[in-house]
Amino acid sequence: MERTIQKRLPVGEGSWVTVDVYGEPDAPGLVVVPGAMSDAHTWRHVARAIDAWPSVAVLNRRGRAPSGPLTATYSLRTEVEDLGVILDEFGGITSLFGWSYGGLIALLAANDRPLRQVIAYEPVMRPFGRHALPDLKAAHDRADWDATVDIVNRQISGFNKAHIAALRADHQGWAALRRLSKPAHAEITALNTAPPPGAMARRADRVDLIIGRHNLGTAPYGSSFDDVRRHLPDAEVHELPAQGHLAHIQAPTELGRLLNALAAAR
Repeated sequence: MERTIQKRLPVGEGSWVTVDVYGEPDAPGLVVVPGAMSDAHTWRHVARAIDAWPSVAVLNRRGRAPSGPLTATYSLRTEVEDLGVILDEFGGITSLFGWSYGGLIALLAANDRPLRQVIAYEPVMRPFGRHALPDLKAAHDRADWDATVDIVNRQISGFNKAHIAALRADHQGWAALRRLSKPAHAEITALNTAPPPGAMARRADRVDLIIGRHNLGTAPYGSSFDDVRRHLPDAEVHELPAQGHLAHIQAPTELGRLLNALAAAR
């Protein structure tokens, strides 16, 4: 399906979020919550591959244009409350999908309100990325976004020098990563300073967790996935073959098909 509208919604403290809506804007569908180093535009190919819901609303979280700033009191709870504003605006939404940090936000939102289904692709939780916080802070204080992108990819995601060199060689892609890296320090800090969750998706009827097969049992994403899974013993677990953490970029059609299949299972 194609994008039909973009909505801008105030979320308090002078900030706002935008939502890209695909399909029928007045028909309740699926809300997609991207994670760090990602935005609504990055998820356009996945949204277009989904047809099991009448609409797909992709949240552009704070800190990335055209949404507003994080604000001084930003926290993980801020993200959950922002998502609540979206769910209130699009009345009747009963399904959420979140990726990485967005997966955690979606799972926590389902503690606040009843939802029919929450799907999370490799959700992360504390202490994910904690070891990189000093270097992230130093790079952020210098407004050194090249260093920030390098830290996220090398120290947190564990990618090798060849992978990072390939990213740098794509000048347009690297410029986009620089823009998306600006909230990274605040987001990793929020992830690691939030109280440990006592429960996740407490009010969801069904929880589906997805992991790329390349990350099974491996740090950092597979190990954080296992930490989340321990909080959700009744969740259904699904593997996406031949993929790692970046399936929305490397295999958007395959990810969309899996989401369609999970919609049929609810």
